[in-house]
This record gives sequence, structure tokens and C-alpha cells, in this order.
Amino acid sequence: MAFDPWTASMELIGKAIDKIFPDPAQRDAAKLEMIKAQQDGQFKEIELQLSAIIAEAKSSDPWTSRARPSFLYVMYIMILAAIPMGVVSAFQPQIAVHIADGLKAWLSAIPDSLWAVFGVGYTGYTVARSAWDKKGSDNK
Repeated sequence: MAFDPWTASMELIGKAIDKIFPDPAQRDAAKLEMIKAQQDGQFKEIELQLSAIIAEAKSSDPWTSRARPSFLYVMYIMILAAIPMGVVSAFQPQIAVHIADGLKAWLSAIPDSLWAVFGVGYTGYTVARSAWDKKGSDNK
């Protein structure tokens, strides 16, 4: 059976609804809204995004198939850089403030559309990898 990103995303959203709404009435109402949105075609854009992500991940071109994970690694490095910044702030608070101001200015220069691409890419990559892991597929 082929991997279906649409089914995987719907299963993931359904599981999230189950965890967010412990009350059965609220959970059923949320799932009903999800089904209505699905019928209205609002999830079509998500399906297109996921199919593009999966196509990139399956590409034989190493630049294409590794671009998204490489971008995530860069983000992880940025997050981990907070650890030495904590140490710097303990001993030289003024230097840490200057570094943080510079980083804030640098991150603010990144256009909102790139942050949106990061969010969609990260979400799609996570959903696809979770579905592949769940099915035990070797297509990682």
C-alpha cells in the first residue's frame, strides 16, 4: 500500500483532537468541523504541500532530498547556541545584551514568508517522517 499523505495528516489531526478535547462532546464537535473543512476543500492546500515535501524527500538528487533536514539542523544549532549565551550572560551581562540585540536584529531581517516556509516545511517533514516510521517504511 502506497503512503498517502492526506490520510496520514487526517489521522494526525484526529489524534491531536482526541488529546486536546477530553470531553467527548467537544471532541465530536471538533471532528465534525474538521470533516466540514475537509469537504469544503480547505485541506487541499495542505495535501499539495505534503505531496511536494514527499516528492522532495524521495528525490535522488542529494541537494533536493537533504535541503529540508539541513535547514532544520541550522535551526537546531541556533537553539543550542542559547546555552553558551546563558553562560556569557552570567559573567558579562552587557556583552550578552549586545549579542542578543544583534541576533534579534538579524532574525527580524528575515522576511515573514521565509518563517512561514520554515513552519510548513517543519510540519510537513515531521508528519511525513512520523507516518513513515509508523508504517515501518524504509523510505526515510
